[in-house]
Amino acid sequence: MRESVIYQEIEAEAQAKGKAIGIAEGKAEGKAEGKAEGIRLVAVNLLKSQMSLAQVVRVTGLSLEEAELLQQEIEGEL
Repeated sequence: MRESVIYQEIEAEAQAKGKAIGIAEGKAEGKAEGKAEGIRLVAVNLLKSQMSLAQVVRVTGLSLEEAELLQQEIEGEL
């Protein structure tokens, strides 16, 4: 009987630890996605204001390919 109680305590502790890890990972993933979306929006606004691709890449840290794709998306909207 005592072993069963110990096992249940260990299991409950492991579940709580796993849940905490999952929450932390979810928050980190959400922050990363939000940051990426913010950079994308800034890049779009810079491109719409006629800033050169090279400058957008330098300012935002995006790759040239990413900036070119954004520029193509903007041109497709017009």
